[in-house]
Amino acid sequence: MTSIITAHKLAKHYPGVIAVDGIDLSIPQGICFGLLGPNGAGKTTTIEILEGIHLPTSGTVTYKGEPLGTRYREEVGIQFQHTALQEFLTVRETLELFERLYHHTVPIPELIELCSLADILNRDTRKLSGGQRQRLLLALALINDPDLIFLDEPTTGLDPQARRNFWDLVKLVKSRNKTIVLTTHYMEEAYALCDEIAIMDKGRIVSQGTPAQLLSQHFGDVVLQIPRVDSGSQLAGLGLKVVDAGDMLEISTSQLHQTLQRLMENGVNLDRLRIRAWTLEDLFINVTGKTLRP
Repeated sequence: MTSIITAHKLAKHYPGVIAVDGIDLSIPQGICFGLLGPNGAGKTTTIEILEGIHLPTSGTVTYKGEPLGTRYREEVGIQFQHTALQEFLTVRETLELFERLYHHTVPIPELIELCSLADILNRDTRKLSGGQRQRLLLALALINDPDLIFLDEPTTGLDPQARRNFWDLVKLVKSRNKTIVLTTHYMEEAYALCDEIAIMDKGRIVSQGTPAQLLSQHFGDVVLQIPRVDSGSQLAGLGLKVVDAGDMLEISTSQLHQTLQRLMENGVNLDRLRIRAWTLEDLFINVTGKTLRP
């Protein structure tokens, strides 16, 4: 698969801090690529270098094989985490304002349909709901018909319905052979949208691959959840890997049938047993740790 943007030995140093520590990234055309990491991991700095906002201390970034330049600025779209819109303009007027900033643009009627803006075109941008505002910001990121789109935590603060509606928009955009680079703290969102993810910690990429590949590499088992009141002391001495999860006890096993048989033979009540697969959230904590980051 041809890479649309590549970073080689990318580093960014601040006085006393190494924010990005010599990472390599190659993002193929036409996928949704997720960059994940805890606070202070270096992902925001990495994204801002890829966007062309900051220069690296060392290393290179190329877009379609060329250094970032005028062509890149014309062909990239960015939805920032925090964006200040011009006040006292309607949604339609905001679209028309941004349309004038580029030589090549998507027709506004097409953007209105793509981002479901028809019902709010005459609304003042100050009076938009969270979901409406994010749909407008996505339209502004797409207005120059970019080949590469950065979405920086685009669903933060949205209710579950608005978040899932936004996911549908992202999938629709990707279906047009656009490349999306997504940062998010919602692991469910990363799993639903990303074809490939990279997890950063302490300035380095600590794990990278498709969600399925990463889960398979790090976890080869499933988790059995049993209410503590149903297990009593019967789990003791069975040689199982048991984790205390509050009101629940969790057992990791790669031999589901044998483990269930063993539990039943030892009188463990399985009426309220739950079986779950490992998630990206489990993976995230496994590779970055549980320590709270400032």
